[in-house]
Amino acid sequence: MTVADQPANNTNVAKLERKYQGESLWADSWRRLRRNRLAVLGGLVILVAIFVAIFASVIAPFSYDQQVLTSANSAPQWVINLFPTMKAQGEPGGYVKVSEMYLLGADNLGRDLFSRIIYGARISLSVAFIGPLFSIMVGMAVGLVAGYAGGRTDNFLMRFVDLMYAFPTTLFVILLLAIFRGGASEAAPGSFVYNMSLLDRQMGGLLFVFIGIGLTSWMGMARLVRGQVLSVREKEYIEAAKSLGSENRTVVLRHILPNILGPIIIAETLTIPTYISYEAFLSFIGLGVNPPTPSWGSMISEGSQRITSYPNQALFPALALFMIMFAFNFLGDGLRDALDPRMRGSD
Repeated sequence: MTVADQPANNTNVAKLERKYQGESLWADSWRRLRRNRLAVLGGLVILVAIFVAIFASVIAPFSYDQQVLTSANSAPQWVINLFPTMKAQGEPGGYVKVSEMYLLGADNLGRDLFSRIIYGARISLSVAFIGPLFSIMVGMAVGLVAGYAGGRTDNFLMRFVDLMYAFPTTLFVILLLAIFRGGASEAAPGSFVYNMSLLDRQMGGLLFVFIGIGLTSWMGMARLVRGQVLSVREKEYIEAAKSLGSENRTVVLRHILPNILGPIIIAETLTIPTYISYEAFLSFIGLGVNPPTPSWGSMISEGSQRITSYPNQALFPALALFMIMFAFNFLGDGLRDALDPRMRGSD
């Protein structure tokens, strides 16, 4: 190597140092997440769904409960051409009313499918964010206390978690609905059951879905956080913080919690489709939102009764549910790869 080559090599080394020196785990994770095309696609779909849900009243051409009985079971021509089983009136054996008024067609009550799908995004996304909120608030607190305190506190909290695992989410929500909705007609005005039932009606039937998911979604998070705390609480930097006189609260919030956020974020993102599926299933069997509030699950249930004659009424809501669930799965998989510390510094 000549003397003339040394400045060029020094320049390259300096560029590499500037590129990687001081890059935090979160910055490195964000860089790798952006390079995951499926994760980016999933994130974009979620952002679009959030935008649509917020501005549903502006985007939707009709109200979700607006009925035009003369347009019941109608469909535009492109939808009829898309499904070979559908035949337009005027053709041999035709029975479908052709109407270009509705983009995706109308249901059996003359309500616009496209508008109801747009409003239905509010229901699914509400469940998608309420579930993790309860899970993180309760599960993280229980897991942090159990993992850091250990001993009898850990044993008591984990046995309580095991007890809560005995209540399946779906069955628990069904029991809540049976108690409060079934007994609402006999409850005295002003009583607890009456007030809860009234609040449930005002929320379109989502109150008990939220309560059921919230009360049963945090146990897995508690176990995950406890395991993560147990794996890091004996690390050298934790011992150093204790030796410097840091309080337990400071050690937990400033040293332990930031180092276990990655698995928590990944776990909750991958669990969101489960929360959405709970609501869709409950609405499918008629125990979710109250009509005429649109839910993709209830729309699929109503459309499935006429799927051979009008497949668009079931398949389009199912496609919306499919897209949002896979979007969260793609984003969760991308976050899992991006936040993996073993991938640190890799492209």
